[in-house]
Amino acid sequence: MSLQYISDNEGNHTAVLIPIDEWELLTSKYRDLKLMEKPKVVNHSKLSDFAGTLPKDVAEQMQEYIKQSRDEWR
Repeated sequence: MSLQYISDNEGNHTAVLIPIDEWELLTSKYRDLKLMEKPKVVNHSKLSDFAGTLPKDVAEQMQEYIKQSRDEWR
């Protein structure tokens, strides 16, 4: 297997490059390695990400509709 090492400025190995044919051979033999190809993306949206997503007039119309709906149930 012909590996290539990537080193930082101090000569410390920081990564390894594996030829694709070798990688395919390894993933066929050790199927768990295939899971490393597609990491799970976790989307943690904050409430502040959604601030201002509605136009102000639409938000006001929604608030008015909610108020009317509440009044109807009283």
